[in-house]
Amino acid sequence: MSETDRQREITLRFLAEPTDINFGGQVHGGVAMKWIDQAGYTCAAGWSGQYCVTVYVGGIRFYRPIQIGEVVEVRAKLVYTGRTSMHIAVDVQAGDPRSGNLAQTTHCIIVFVAVDDDGKPVPVAAWEPKTDEDRALERYAIRGMELRKGIEDEMKKAEV
Repeated sequence: MSETDRQREITLRFLAEPTDINFGGQVHGGVAMKWIDQAGYTCAAGWSGQYCVTVYVGGIRFYRPIQIGEVVEVRAKLVYTGRTSMHIAVDVQAGDPRSGNLAQTTHCIIVFVAVDDDGKPVPVAAWEPKTDEDRALERYAIRGMELRKGIEDEMKKAEV
């Protein structure tokens, strides 16, 4: 499969429903995280052509709550590839479907690994940034990996 045939980004759109509500009357954060994982998976599987598993969700930031009845847009975009992994940036926007005005509600990075039928990691096609924006997104993903490594090292020191 050539890079032009690969799906680097995906957008899912739907309405926030009453079944998505938390005790505060807004969309439950866990529901938003489910949507994020679904969009991320779709993007990773589209790029790799393989089944993919989530290995990391990080830097999740909730900017504002999503209200029942709002249109929700979840955008997932590949921003970095390793040997078997794909880093996907996910942004969630929501707003009144009558106006079409959407506002950022959530952002995070998800790392997926492509696996074979036995659940073993398999290589993925490398992604090469082509624009300044792509290069900035790749640097963002690399910096996130460095920060995660530092956090993991500190956590190992604290293990008893």
